Amino acid sequence: METPNEDIGKKNQDSVNANPKSALSVNPGVADAPAISPYIRDQRKTLSRKDISAEELAEGILSGNRTHLSKAITLVESNLEAHNDKAQAILELVMPKVGNSIRMGITGVPGVGKSTFIESFGSYLLEQNHKLAVLAIDPSSQRTKGSILGDKTRMEILSKSENAFIRPSPSSGSLGGVARKTRESMYLCEAAGFDTIIIETVGVGQSETQVHSMVDFFLLLMLAGAGDELQGIKRGIMEMADLIAINKADGPNEPFAMRARVEYESALHLFPAPESKWTPRATTCSGIGGKGIEEIWKLVLDYISTTKTNGYYAKNRETQTRMWFEETLREAVLEQFFMRPGKKEAILESETKLMSGQSTLLKEIKRLMD
Repeated sequence: METPNEDIGKKNQDSVNANPKSALSVNPGVADAPAISPYIRDQRKTLSRKDISAEELAEGILSGNRTHLSKAITLVESNLEAHNDKAQAILELVMPKVGNSIRMGITGVPGVGKSTFIESFGSYLLEQNHKLAVLAIDPSSQRTKGSILGDKTRMEILSKSENAFIRPSPSSGSLGGVARKTRESMYLCEAAGFDTIIIETVGVGQSETQVHSMVDFFLLLMLAGAGDELQGIKRGIMEMADLIAINKADGPNEPFAMRARVEYESALHLFPAPESKWTPRATTCSGIGGKGIEEIWKLVLDYISTTKTNGYYAKNRETQTRMWFEETLREAVLEQFFMRPGKKEAILESETKLMSGQSTLLKEIKRLMD
């Protein structure tokens, strides 16, 4: 039963509805927009299935499906045996489409501006109608084993582009500035149609040479004041660089960057001539201002043209594949060693003997190997 107040309110509303010209009339509203994009919702429905076959993922990658590419990279990086088997099946299906990109490695000390440089450099490549994939390796904590994976936040332009793909990955304790499965991730990106692959390393110093064994062109970013000519001629990462770029060459820092360029270029002439017949050089750039970006890309193309002409390009890739095979074989042998029955107890026994001084290190190693 309606109360008197409800009855009066209903009559007033009926009166308003009967007179649509009234200022109190209520017009039909517009339906609320969905909180989730219909495209994303449909994608979630598609991917919500518990299992997507290797064939489906491979087909999606070859057609440029970024969601399938991300999922395949996740399988590649997984430590689960079932995931590894599936990842290898995917790689086997897409390998015929691999090898048609320019592979670049970019490294430098922490704070040199690698992510900012890649944002500027990548934006230039997109303007030249290239498709770019960035594999950013983030350091993992030795205590918690976690990683921030925040490089993508520094690449706002690239992260919004349809022709760019950014994949942060944890180093997970791997040495050399890259992750264990960076090479496989690179192959998947090539199969997806990206013609330029950039691997951004962790950034730890002169030991970061692993990336050199998986790229065509190796760019070393430096800062003015990071060292003199003597620092430049030290063996290690310096002699592996195809180009040294002094970053942050803008504002009051520009004259110091120019002087550093001259010092490093002088130092590069003291190294033995590389097998590629390419003469490494030094230049200056600014990730924020975009200075020197076009020149660096021209040098990359010049390097690719030179090494393809003299045959080093193909030979280098063959050498890298051989190294990949040997590294993977060593990992497999090591894994089999620790998985043998009774191995854990035998290792514990050897450790106990060493701690108590009952045996020597080499003797116990030989006993475990036997």
